[in-house]
Amino acid sequence: MRKVIGNVGILVVVVALLAGCNDMEEPSTDTASSAQPEATPEAPVTESEIVEVEVEPLVVEISTQVALRSDRRLMVEGKSNLPDGTQVRIVVEREISRVRWQARTQIENGQFAAGPFGSGSGLPDGSYDVRVEVSEGSVQPVAVQARIGHEGQHLAGELVSQSRHGLGQVATYSQRFLVGSEPRQTRDQVEVLESPGR
Repeated sequence: MRKVIGNVGILVVVVALLAGCNDMEEPSTDTASSAQPEATPEAPVTESEIVEVEVEPLVVEISTQVALRSDRRLMVEGKSNLPDGTQVRIVVEREISRVRWQARTQIENGQFAAGPFGSGSGLPDGSYDVRVEVSEGSVQPVAVQARIGHEGQHLAGELVSQSRHGLGQVATYSQRFLVGSEPRQTRDQVEVLESPGR
């Protein structure tokens, strides 16, 4: 009997301690929610509320300078106001046979260079076309896309046209030149390149 009363006494003390603990306020562990008011859900943004950043049109300027090396292969250098990192393709094509050579490069500090173009035996005399083709905006580096647009929509000027593949606007520059020691009769304005050492 004494053992039962002793157990009841211990039980009463434990219950009293638990009741006292419930009256104490527990410190909050969620400091962020107590410091800030409850957030209300935001309404979805409608298309009319999206503000597009205005980007000035970029009037594309490209120029090239071609030089015939002593091995009668061609070097192409050029300048452009397109942003650094812009990917371009340089194509040299012989007009009579439509044989072409090409190389990819990029604009750095407003300049680009590629070559040498031509077969190991060099370029035969004749008329050639050199083209600088600016790749579509979607394949350009992110920094270039920020200036010209994902679809080249910020490009402007007489060198700009729609891509043949429907991927937006591209820019193309073209220059004709003649290789040979004697100028050919032509009504076009063409640069005549003479082979060095002749």
